[in-house]
Amino acid sequence: MIALARSWVEVNSYTANVEGVNRVGALLREAFALPSLQGTVIPGGPQFGDHLVWRTPAASSAPPILLVGHHDTVFPPGHFEGWREDGNRAVGPGALDMKGGLAVIRGALAALEEANVLASLPIIVVCVADEEVGSPSSAQHLRGLAAAASCALVFESGRANDMIITRRKGVGAMTVTAHGKAAHAGNNHKDGANAIWALAKFVDAAQRLTDHARGVTVNVGQFTGGTSKNTVPEYAQCLLDLRYETVADAEALVSTLRAAAEAIAVPGVALEVAGGANRLPLERTPASAALRDEYAACATAAGLGHGEAPLLGGGSDANTVAPLGVPAIDGLGPRGAGFHTTTEYVELDTFAPKAEALVRFLWGRRAR
Repeated sequence: MIALARSWVEVNSYTANVEGVNRVGALLREAFALPSLQGTVIPGGPQFGDHLVWRTPAASSAPPILLVGHHDTVFPPGHFEGWREDGNRAVGPGALDMKGGLAVIRGALAALEEANVLASLPIIVVCVADEEVGSPSSAQHLRGLAAAASCALVFESGRANDMIITRRKGVGAMTVTAHGKAAHAGNNHKDGANAIWALAKFVDAAQRLTDHARGVTVNVGQFTGGTSKNTVPEYAQCLLDLRYETVADAEALVSTLRAAAEAIAVPGVALEVAGGANRLPLERTPASAALRDEYAACATAAGLGHGEAPLLGGGSDANTVAPLGVPAIDGLGPRGAGFHTTTEYVELDTFAPKAEALVRFLWGRRAR
């Protein structure tokens, strides 16, 4: 598993580096070429690498267990490269997030293949090429695969003490553009329509929707507009980041923001709104709590921790499948820290017990 992870990490697979993403995809197809797995490639289109799917024969006759991963990473070529081992740690881009998790999946399935039982277990593995940018190309395919699944296990970065993730905030993005009318600020000020003024009024209304007690946040992170100080600005634009803990709050927040844009009254200025809820939240349900407990027992038997992680602010593909009603848990990859930083590392001695936990879980579900 460690050798495979290293070979994948040593190839840059920044999401926009489609050639690199597909090189890793080719290595993955080679590694997952087990007799009981049938592989499929789903083109990611011109912007993204290919998405990969593997199925066991039993997945066509019983609700499958969905094992989810991604092979794109966040660092452009030349920024943070290679694999370096230092004692029990390996440092490298994607070592933790989440090529290590892919190695755990492959290791567990290879062990089940060697025991001649993999073909009898209903399993679908999906590895997407665009998770780090919100899965815009793969989400529809992932939802289609998850629709009939009995559960979804996501092998994102393992947390401290092996805590299992049951809750993640949803993530949204909106772009609001103000279209006004330019005029000379001295000679013809009355003929202009100030786009910056209108958008500033919207920003004030948007920021007031933040409610930390509910876990709802609106962050206007960028604001641009105008051409010069003595010209009434005809154009302004802002970018918003949205976070929320429940589907109901996501829907209400987007609706309220759109209504706020329509209500802004600056004569001659129109506000154009684009975007919304990109990822709905991963909510903890009775079914996902039971799944967590089931997996935690397997983790404990493998010598791992078994706690439950607190609410996380960032999303993953667990957010993509959970709103379908599929019980989902996350953070099942090898343990480490520093994902999305140049100090990202994975703990090498956690690969084997993490794979053992997955083997125990899959084998325990054979009679269902």
